[in-house]
Amino acid sequence: MNNSSDVNYLSELHCSKDALTDTYGWFMQFLLAVLAFTCLIGKRFCEPRYARRPWLIWFYDTSKQGLGALIIHSANVWLSPYLTGNPCTWYIVNFMLDSTLGLLIIWAGIRLAQFCARNYDIPLINFGEYGKPPMFTAWLCQCVLYAALATFAKSVLALALRSPPVVEALSTLRLSPVSDPKLELAVVMLIIPFFVNILIFWVTDNFLMYRPRGVSSKIKSKVLYQSIKREKAGSDSDEHSVEEKLLSGNV
Repeated sequence: MNNSSDVNYLSELHCSKDALTDTYGWFMQFLLAVLAFTCLIGKRFCEPRYARRPWLIWFYDTSKQGLGALIIHSANVWLSPYLTGNPCTWYIVNFMLDSTLGLLIIWAGIRLAQFCARNYDIPLINFGEYGKPPMFTAWLCQCVLYAALATFAKSVLALALRSPPVVEALSTLRLSPVSDPKLELAVVMLIIPFFVNILIFWVTDNFLMYRPRGVSSKIKSKVLYQSIKREKAGSDSDEHSVEEKLLSGNV
């Protein structure tokens, strides 16, 4: 077997340039999106009953994350075939960087937006807070801001991956011992992203949802008991009603 046949043989074992966007590739992406969305639904039912978000608030929170994930995923699918080497390798490298450094950049941007919202009285950009009743305008502003943060994070990491030393190191990297092209595609677009997304989506949803500063269930319990003590000290005749309030507060 000569050198040219060796090259052709190796190329057949790994992702082709259009592997991410053929029918099988799109199916893997659709399946991943469904599983990720199901994970977020499951997370809502894992929340305590007293803190569980209404469906509208849940949708407002998770749709921002879905929009950001769509932007980043689309960029990875579009960029990977144009980089030298195996597009599947480039995709999984991009994905892992987006799930670590990219998430850190987005988290810092969200915290900065919340700081500005509190200190400069810009409630529309206070992530997770939409007013009472929830306002579409607040959700839209936060969606645009989150999309901008995701685009910025992806741009920074994409430029870093374009540096010559990184391109040279990754251009010959293969997902050994995976040799079957369909299995390789399933590994990089479904299996690894699914398990990573369970963690990433869960964490991201936690810092996108609204949490009043300094308020916890323990503090709420203390306030409840303190109010009961004051009522009991003021009138012994209300002892039974106080006990009823305590029981109703614990239900």
